[in-house]
Amino acid sequence: MENYICMTCGTQYATREEPPDQCVICEDERQYIGWNGQQWTALTDMKAAGYRNEFRELERGLIGIRTTPGFAIGQMAILARTLGGNVLWDCVSYIDGETITKIMELGGIQAIAVSHPHFYSSIVEWSHAFENAPVYIPEADKQWVQRPDPVIRHWRDSVKLLPGVTLIQCGGHFEGSAVLHLADGANNRGVLLVGDTIAVAQDRKHVSFMWSYPNLIPLPPSAIRRIAEAVRPYAFDRIYSAWHGKVLVEDAKAAVERSAERYIRQIQD
Repeated sequence: MENYICMTCGTQYATREEPPDQCVICEDERQYIGWNGQQWTALTDMKAAGYRNEFRELERGLIGIRTTPGFAIGQMAILARTLGGNVLWDCVSYIDGETITKIMELGGIQAIAVSHPHFYSSIVEWSHAFENAPVYIPEADKQWVQRPDPVIRHWRDSVKLLPGVTLIQCGGHFEGSAVLHLADGANNRGVLLVGDTIAVAQDRKHVSFMWSYPNLIPLPPSAIRRIAEAVRPYAFDRIYSAWHGKVLVEDAKAAVERSAERYIRQIQD
């Protein structure tokens, strides 16, 4: 019996004797089947292959966690350390004893929150490694969870995980796509952790939005307005995406507003 992991999207599935015939995450139009066909692995195989997790400080209180060599989508998880406890934002598929020891030295994990189903990866495995830390999955996206477990808590609209740490449902990429607001981030100017709900553009001055990133399917104006409206009540000066270096360092709130306006202008007739 094994918890198989899709090698294209990194999603870990419930325990079974043989891998599934297909990955339902990758079959969806927002993702894709790997060019070499559906392939599976497991944590024991990844460890034998030499995978490990690297830790890098992004700023005071934020630690980026990335698997090397690159695996699946290649996103970065972020450990947000606050006075009220630690939140793991997004997740990576790989976890081992060295990773657990390092995070315990940093204060452990009190809650796990994920931006959208493409980053659900091994969320239950991570939770079990840290005293069954609750995993927050939006009610709107619960059908995408491939390893059900009592640690999962469903929510909608917004939820305060810890003092100054708020999970916000924006929709767009998925109905439940979310961002995490850290009121004390960026020297108390506020930080938004966005996954790819709000995508930091290559110029690192703007953001953008898509229904499917790999298949280049845009969102309608109504969805863009909803995303902008969802984050408007919160103060933030900086945005971290799911990939190291894709950071909007300052003026982030104004960048979301002007980027949303620019997007809507271009997509309307």
